[in-house]
Amino acid sequence: MIGLVVPVAFRTEPPERTPTPVRTTVQLGQLVSAPQVSLADVSWRDFHGIVLPYSAQDGPREVEGELARGFARTPPGALLAAVHITVRASMQWGPEVFEPTIDQQVIGPDAEALLAATRETYERHRGDRPDGAALGRGYVVLEGFRWQGYSPVAASVDLVSAGPGDSDVTVRAATRIQLHWHNNDWRVVAPPGGTWAGAAAPVESPDGYVRFPGGGG
Repeated sequence: MIGLVVPVAFRTEPPERTPTPVRTTVQLGQLVSAPQVSLADVSWRDFHGIVLPYSAQDGPREVEGELARGFARTPPGALLAAVHITVRASMQWGPEVFEPTIDQQVIGPDAEALLAATRETYERHRGDRPDGAALGRGYVVLEGFRWQGYSPVAASVDLVSAGPGDSDVTVRAATRIQLHWHNNDWRVVAPPGGTWAGAAAPVESPDGYVRFPGGGG
C-alpha cells in the first residue's frame, strides 16, 4: 500500500520537517487570520476512495472528467480549491489527472518542478502497470483545517489528513497550502522546490483544527 495522500502524497513515513512558507506576493500580515467559514451546504462525494467536499455556492462549479474548477472568491471557495486541487495533483491517479491539474491549476516559480517530481514519483511507483494507469484507490481521510490567513487575492490554510502508515498505524500530517486568485479562479501555489515534504509536518491528532463536518469518514 502506498502511504498518505493529500498532499503529503503517498509517503511511507510521516514528513519530518516543519512547514516552510511558500513564496507569495502577498504578506500574511495583510490577510484575515481566521475567517469564518460555513460549510453547511457542503456535500461529500467519493473520489477514488477519498471523500471530497462539494458546494453549490462555493465550488467546484465545473467538474469535467477528473478535473474540478470554478471556486468562489470566498474563504470556503479557497478552502475547497485547496482540497480539490491538491488531491487531484497527486501521482496516484496517473498523468491524465495530475498533469492537467498541475499545468492549469498550480502556479508559482516551482510549478514546473512539482510537475517533474510528480511524474518521476509516478514512474517509480508504476511498476508493471501500463503507462498512464492509475495506481489504485486512496486510503486517506480529510479531518480538518486551520487558517493561516485569507484575503480576496491570497490564502493560506493547513489541511490535516490521516491514513495508514507502516504496520497499519494511522499517520496524520498537516500540510500548508497557499493559494492565489488568478484568472478568475483559485490556484494553488507550488511548494518550494516542487515537493510537499517541506510544507508538511506530522501531527498527533486533529485537535486544535476545525473539523470537516460530516465528511471523510
